[in-house]
Amino acid sequence: MDKPMLTDLDRASAGDLAQALVNGEVSAVELVDAAIARIEARDRAINAVVVRDFDRAVAAAKTADAALARGERGALLGVPMTVKESHAIAGLPMTWGSEGFRGFVSESDSVGVARLKSGGAVILGKTNVPPFLGDWQSANPIYGRTNNPWDLDRTPGGSSGGSAAALASGMVPLEFGSDIGGSIRVPAAFCGVYGHKPTFGVIPMRGHSPPDHDGGGGGPLPLAVVGPLARTAADLDLALDVLAGPDEPDAKAYRLTLPPARKSRLSDFRILILDRHPAADTEAEVTEAIGELGTKLARLGAVVRDTDALTPDLAKSHDVFLAILSTALSRGAPGASPPNAHEWMGLLDAQVQMRRSWGRLFGEYDVVLAPNYGITAFPHDANPDQGARKQIINGRTTPYMSQVAWPGLALVSNLPATAAPIGLSKNGLPLSVQIIGGYLEDRTTIGFAGLLEQEFGGFQPPPGY
Repeated sequence: MDKPMLTDLDRASAGDLAQALVNGEVSAVELVDAAIARIEARDRAINAVVVRDFDRAVAAAKTADAALARGERGALLGVPMTVKESHAIAGLPMTWGSEGFRGFVSESDSVGVARLKSGGAVILGKTNVPPFLGDWQSANPIYGRTNNPWDLDRTPGGSSGGSAAALASGMVPLEFGSDIGGSIRVPAAFCGVYGHKPTFGVIPMRGHSPPDHDGGGGGPLPLAVVGPLARTAADLDLALDVLAGPDEPDAKAYRLTLPPARKSRLSDFRILILDRHPAADTEAEVTEAIGELGTKLARLGAVVRDTDALTPDLAKSHDVFLAILSTALSRGAPGASPPNAHEWMGLLDAQVQMRRSWGRLFGEYDVVLAPNYGITAFPHDANPDQGARKQIINGRTTPYMSQVAWPGLALVSNLPATAAPIGLSKNGLPLSVQIIGGYLEDRTTIGFAGLLEQEFGGFQPPPGY
């Protein structure tokens, strides 16, 4: 008798596909062939999957099918996915969207990519980024511009913009991005998918750095993390299981055991909403959507507040974040003026104070809800001078880069944060919420996102996909 077939491969979650493979409902080769067909059919207009490794993917799928037939199991065994271009994959280009790295080919996999492969994932290729991952758009001189599948005239976000666009358009069920200024959460928000910025250090960064930084194996960058994007919250958790844990040589002695989610019902959560920031304007439609979510949660029985004396000083927090971020990103740049050692140590002291302040807050609350970005996906802006770009928010002209304040909330204190879709705007673009949790409480933010998904709905495919 013929085996049953999944009928909706382009919308199935990574977890569902993994289970279907185990059940014999579909083969890894069939999944890879279907994903390749979707990329070839859908990516012409979007331009998300800019490095393609289809031949090796088919070979890896055949290996996965043989392993499954032998009874072997893996969390992602046979599941197709893509990864952000900035991750090193042996034998593939890694340019970080910069002309200076055109032609560079990685000799080895990043730690994260190696773990995904060990978990059985079949990697189809790489997705687009802005130059040096430094924009909320994803356009560069090597690969061109990526468009948002919800509206091709708008950005999918950056710097993991190709990642989010590939997910939203149904090309792949899982992606692997990075975040130092909102680069996972902003694209997830703009494309209506899920994205998780892990607690700093939970997933090793080795192999995610520009080619001139010790061949991609330099030391960890302050604030920077790598993490998953997906179309379901459960897939974020699945990927975290595969990716998290100490790198060598720490792995000789240390193990990571993340605590479970604090609560299993929305009604039991203690929630603080932060929808205003002294450094960033926020469109009324964004704050209203988060406020409406808070009202729904309160009706379920959750404790929901929008003010508390324990809230950290957001202006001071932002100043510390910007100082650390600018130092980290300007490392090695011509003409950069780095702080002296004592100034840098002072910044680290201030960061510790911020972490303690957030720690006190999370003694009283389980999660904080905030915007990921102050507006929905905006039209492409080709002006190369980001300092000259402007955005209109609530009728007021605001600086383009001011929006880094929202993702910076979690970054400065090394906290986990999950972006989750919460509906559509009046003009049909995704709305999203940022769920911030206590240090090392990644399961709580992802778990809360999953409960929202169950109660109110989650990812919606863009029209036509």
